[in-house]
This record gives sequence, structure tokens and C-alpha cells, in this order.
Amino acid sequence: MEQTVEQKLQALWDLQTIHTKIDKIRQVRGELPIEVADLEDEVAGLETRMEKIRSELDDLEDAIVNRKNMIKEAQAAIKKYESQLNEVKNNREYDAITKEIEIQGLEIQVCEKKIREHEFEIRNKTEIYEKTQGDLEERKKDLAVKQEELDTITSETQKDEDELLRKAEEAESNIEERLLIAYTRLRNNAKNGLAVVTIDRDSCSGCHNQIPPQRQLDIRQRKKIIVCEHCGRILVDEAFVENTLEA
Repeated sequence: MEQTVEQKLQALWDLQTIHTKIDKIRQVRGELPIEVADLEDEVAGLETRMEKIRSELDDLEDAIVNRKNMIKEAQAAIKKYESQLNEVKNNREYDAITKEIEIQGLEIQVCEKKIREHEFEIRNKTEIYEKTQGDLEERKKDLAVKQEELDTITSETQKDEDELLRKAEEAESNIEERLLIAYTRLRNNAKNGLAVVTIDRDSCSGCHNQIPPQRQLDIRQRKKIIVCEHCGRILVDEAFVENTLEA
């Protein structure tokens, strides 16, 4: 059955009224959902950073163990070469063995230098790790507090919001697709979520611009859907508010 313009306007106003109530519930939560999401991201980032530092520390510790093993091998080689010096038969063999001992000595120096460098890195990374761990614990505490606040508010309002969302879905089924698309576009573009507004003191209650008397009369007659010339919102007369309050 074809709806009259008045019925279409009433359906749009009913939907706007429901959405406004939903918006108010969500406003009570304020920035909490965003704050919780940001803290969750920060906690995840710090945990990832700690894992990376822990992995780097493990690699450095492994590198030190490897260098120490190389030192032991070089020291063993030096002992072996030194014992061979007693058995050399000519200067060429003596020089060759002496050269090998020198090479192993240089290898030991290089390994010792690398170990000192790795130990320096370990100290620095450990400090960073401990600071990151402290930051992580603080962020987790902040997250727990904010999450508890959000859970409390959500538990108090979720039932009402779910019921309003159900009513909104039901109300949308009473609005033709073309109007619903226009309504949704207007609502998404408006900071306050208002797509359907009333006349208030001879002005659009959405943008507060004056509405000419003849246009006000047309709105009150409810013969056609009229939008504000300034903000594009759908306009209805004050009686819609009175009917809502009575309901």
C-alpha cells in the first residue's frame, strides 16, 4: 500500500528519534572505545618490541659463546704449534709455525674485541628491554582500567542499545529504499547524526538558518518532503516532537 507523504515523514522521524537515542547511549561511552583500541595497539606493539629485543639478546649471547669457543680453539692451536717449535729442522719451518701462532693470536684478539662489543650491546639492549617492560606494565594497567570502565558502561547500556537497534531495523523496513539511502547519507554527513530535523523558532534546528514563512507553511501541510536549503536535512514541523513526547 502506497504511503502518504505524512506517513513517510513520520517513518523518517521515528527512525531519526531511535537513532538519536542510540547516539546518546554511545556518547556516554565517549572516547573510551577508541582509547581502549589505542591501548590494545600500544600493548601489542610493546610486546612485539620486547620479543624482537629478546631475540637480539639471544643472538648476541650465542655470538659470545661462539667467540669463546673460537678463542679456545685458537689457544689449543697455539699450544700445538708451540710444541712443534721444538721439533723444527730449519728456519723455514720455524717461520711458518711462528706465523701460524701469530695468526691464532690475532684471531684471539679479534674474538675478544667482538665479545666486548657484544657485551656492550647486551647492556644497552637490556636497558631498553627493561624500560620497555616497565612501559608495557604501565600500559597494561591503563588498559585494564579503561576496559573495566568500558565494560561497566557497556553492560549498563548494551541491553537498551540492542533493543533500539532492533527497533531501528524494524523502522527502516517501513521506509522506501530511495528515502532510506538519502536519510543514511545525510546522517553520515552530519556531525550530530541528524538527518531529519524540526522547525525551531522559525529556523532549521539542524543548521539554525531561518526558514521563510511560506516554506514553513509547506512543511506543516506535509504534502511533500522538504529539505533545508542550507544544510539539506529533511524538515518536519514541531508537531512531530509533540507526538513523540506523548508517545
